[in-house]
Amino acid sequence: MKAFKLINVNGTQCSFQEGSVPINEHIDATHFFVQTQIDKYQLLAHPAPRYQFVVTLKGKLKFTVTNGDSFIIEPGIILVAKDLVGEGHSWQIIEGDEWHRIYIVPHKDAEDHFMPNK
Repeated sequence: MKAFKLINVNGTQCSFQEGSVPINEHIDATHFFVQTQIDKYQLLAHPAPRYQFVVTLKGKLKFTVTNGDSFIIEPGIILVAKDLVGEGHSWQIIEGDEWHRIYIVPHKDAEDHFMPNK
């Protein structure tokens, strides 16, 4: 499945990689939860609160990282959030006014199985 991975570079800056997460790969997770409300983080730069996978069910969003580069997340694209320190990323809904998503929170050292594009 298509995926983007938010990462820290140069210590505290946020960047991203484009790639994929293999289908049928087990994710060693502690829990998951669903969220639909739009929270205070829209448009505000922030690091991920924890290592997590974000699965968008509804909504189309633009994520922007420290250097201004951006990518689009929509249903069917997995976000692997590992930018845990520093300035972080921001996001903005670009279609509609809702973002329905599932957060899957792996064990701290669990493999993310992310494969960057070459």
